[in-house]
Amino acid sequence: MMKLEDIRREYTKGGLRREMLADSPITQFENWLQQAVDAKFADPTAMVVATVDEHGQPSQRIVLLKHLDEHGFVFFTNTGSRKAQEIKSNNKVCLHFPWHEIERQVIVYGEAKALSTAAVAKYFLSRPQESQLAAWASQQSRPVSSRKALMETFHAMKAKFAKGQIPLPDFWGGYCVEPTKIEFWQGGEHRLHDRFMYIKQDDGSWQVDRLNP
Repeated sequence: MMKLEDIRREYTKGGLRREMLADSPITQFENWLQQAVDAKFADPTAMVVATVDEHGQPSQRIVLLKHLDEHGFVFFTNTGSRKAQEIKSNNKVCLHFPWHEIERQVIVYGEAKALSTAAVAKYFLSRPQESQLAAWASQQSRPVSSRKALMETFHAMKAKFAKGQIPLPDFWGGYCVEPTKIEFWQGGEHRLHDRFMYIKQDDGSWQVDRLNP
């Protein structure tokens, strides 16, 4: 058995100071996301979405950020999925962007609000055809007997929608996570990391606090 306690490294890629931060956390996030894209990460928009069920049990999964503006962070999913059902009963969620290669992470706390059908349809129709078919084929989060059964359903959907535009499934939707707090974390030497928390105020402005590592 490997000695896990011996796996460690120093974080030396740079610090983060208050004067380096944008006034808006959305602007600050866009700046960091662009740097992650420029660094050619495999999945710079990948984020962990954490939700909580009716028993207080948290669950997490990785999805892709598909839109960002002053209102918040947008992702899409099957509305019958576990995350969608948990959001239905408790729309407070947490997003986590782990950019290990540049020793950064961003944590977003907020509320998930359902997108309009028009917004969902616009994105759905922009997806590759195979992704559209996969949305029809998958009863997300529910048991399936085998990979073979899943592929048979996929091919059945492909035959069904062979002609014309693939319609938007009535069980497919999207959410905008409207942030109330956003933390920016930059690794530091000796585990003295730099952490700044933006907290939304009643007037819409953002208070910025430095946090202990």
